Amino acid sequence: MSIHREGYIHIVVASVLWAVLFFVSKKYLGHVGWLHYSLQIIFFLLWFWVIWFFRIPSRTHSTGDNLIVAPADGKVVVIEEVYEPEYFKDKRLQVSIFMSPLNVHQNLNPIDGVVKYFKYHPGKYLVAWHPKSSTLNERTSYVLGNDKTELLVRQIAGAMARRIAYYVKEGDTVEQCKEFGFIRFGSRVDVFFPVGTPINVKIGDKTQGGVTVLSKLP
Repeated sequence: MSIHREGYIHIVVASVLWAVLFFVSKKYLGHVGWLHYSLQIIFFLLWFWVIWFFRIPSRTHSTGDNLIVAPADGKVVVIEEVYEPEYFKDKRLQVSIFMSPLNVHQNLNPIDGVVKYFKYHPGKYLVAWHPKSSTLNERTSYVLGNDKTELLVRQIAGAMARRIAYYVKEGDTVEQCKEFGFIRFGSRVDVFFPVGTPINVKIGDKTQGGVTVLSKLP
């Protein structure tokens, strides 16, 4: 396991804050031992959660020209045909993965390919499972294509998320299961497939980024 670079400053801040709170608690509450130590347990759990949130676990990824892998850890909350108005402007099969604050928040490329389109959209911070979050929230959209398929992947900031990090741009050639972004503190990732693409997951399934196979193409 490693720590994502997006977390370095947060871990430093959390460590300094814990140290300050320890000395304040020791000075003013040290005579009430049970209260002081109870607070230290709470402070430790909060500090540990910050580290846990930015963890990058070691995994064996699923790779293959005919595989479309999950771009994120989380829970499948949407599988439906929708009209995609931003790039394709036609019907697509949408699969949405909700990422809770306890999930790994690194985002990975679902396939090898070329980034044909990329755009960042400022927006609102509706809860990530809200139906309109896909079009109203802060988000990024990027289209990744190869000779087998073309996908639109959308990062969506949730009510707690306040930063979407992205590391690709239009024209980049990217590798399957390599990182393309990171979202802080609860969010969602949508994948838009061509209609008729076979989907290997169902609503309620848990996914692991780069491991769970969303679709196996002929």
